[in-house]
Amino acid sequence: MRSLGPESSSVSSAARQMPLKAGNISLAVLVLVFLVAVIFAANENDVIGWIVVAVSLAWLVLAAFVVFSVRGATRKAKEKLASVQADYAGRTNPAPGGGTAVIDEQVSRANAVRDEKLDHSFKIIQVQAKVIRDYRGKDEGMVDRALETVEITAHNGRGMIHKEEDGGTVSGTVVS
Repeated sequence: MRSLGPESSSVSSAARQMPLKAGNISLAVLVLVFLVAVIFAANENDVIGWIVVAVSLAWLVLAAFVVFSVRGATRKAKEKLASVQADYAGRTNPAPGGGTAVIDEQVSRANAVRDEKLDHSFKIIQVQAKVIRDYRGKDEGMVDRALETVEITAHNGRGMIHKEEDGGTVSGTVVS
């Protein structure tokens, strides 16, 4: 089992660098195969030997392309990750003098989410008021459930406005 804490970062960074070493080893093996093929083809001087040289050269070029492409992509990904982490650190820990814009943006987002939740709560109450009007005198069980839903929704809506006073949200079954 692997730990997810900060002490595992040295292990994971060593594991991340292993593919690059494997790429170096595979390139070295392909260079060795190419050189051996060239030596045998030059000594024997036949067509089959030179075909083997051409095939081994093609594999060497393909492997080199893949290894260097992966290295470049890895380098770009590391730079992008570092910039995203720096951007995130800047947003979560704003500078003492200039961080008010970020805080104001976060507050406005939170207010927008709260307003959307409150709007949804009011829509639920409107639907339940219609259910009460439609079923009053016909199905008292449905009216009772609708009233319970209105009470829960109103309590939860007030809880979004007054967090400390109500003691949290109420759980129950919402009938719509």
